[in-house]
Amino acid sequence: MSRAFVFPGQGAQTIGMGRALAEAYPAAKAVFDEVDDALSEKLSALIWEGSIEDLTLTRNAQPALMATSIAALRALEAEGVGIEAASFVAGHSLGEYSALCAAGSLGLADTARLLRVRGTAMQEAVPVGIGAMAALLGLDFEAATAVAAEAAQGEVCQAANDNDPGQVVVSGHKGAVERALEIAKARGAKRAILLPVSAPFHCSLMQPAAAIMSEALSAVEISAPKVPVVVNVRAEAVSGPDRIRALLVAQVTGSVRWRESVLWMEQAGVTEFWEIGAGKALSGMIRRIAKDSATRAVGSPEDVKGAVEALG
Repeated sequence: MSRAFVFPGQGAQTIGMGRALAEAYPAAKAVFDEVDDALSEKLSALIWEGSIEDLTLTRNAQPALMATSIAALRALEAEGVGIEAASFVAGHSLGEYSALCAAGSLGLADTARLLRVRGTAMQEAVPVGIGAMAALLGLDFEAATAVAAEAAQGEVCQAANDNDPGQVVVSGHKGAVERALEIAKARGAKRAILLPVSAPFHCSLMQPAAAIMSEALSAVEISAPKVPVVVNVRAEAVSGPDRIRALLVAQVTGSVRWRESVLWMEQAGVTEFWEIGAGKALSGMIRRIAKDSATRAVGSPEDVKGAVEALG
């Protein structure tokens, strides 16, 4: 049986995530301590005792979710299950950074600092109220792309996240995204809803953030991953450090090709996906994409024990 470790993106954050891992496993606690040091602030206190409003701010949510994922991985390692148990790693948007850290391409402190820069840059790339994102449910990627093109009318409107066969997120100028809602409904979408996000991620309006990330990534060492990383913008495995660096920049404005990434892994022989970190959103998507695959969420000490026992 071939398995992939996958890492969640923004939206999975909850107050208290990772705390039980840190209390049960010194190696997990060390992750949160190192991230706190790297950011020169007690992000762990915000994660465990803060307000969900503050945690949901992009600049906080991104390093917080990564820290929780790597803490879960360290707990697995403490039980004897390392990254070599996976044939591939992949992550949804910011989760790609977690995947690269898990695979040894990026150091933990560097990853935390990069995600703080990325989160801040994405937050500030577009003034509040100018952009929006919407989920189109019941349309495939091709249909959603056509909806976005029709809705643009000289503004930006792009298919940003190809999450699963019936869920595509569009991103761009607020007026264009609102037009996309009506066009999608007219074209048979089951639902079309604006998302509670602070900026229009993964579209060309994020170009200022891409420029900032290009500079930030140029100053960081990237190693070849210990296991291949299936990247969002290519939906295939990549292992060259320079290629990884370039694709992380492209990812800021490019589509998250999650559905295609999961299909690529399935075709490469993956039969089991472990979601490492907070929540179970990716597991739900994967079950709709690769219906014969098994999924397992690993976000608590109980999950870790269960995963280890399942390996026998």
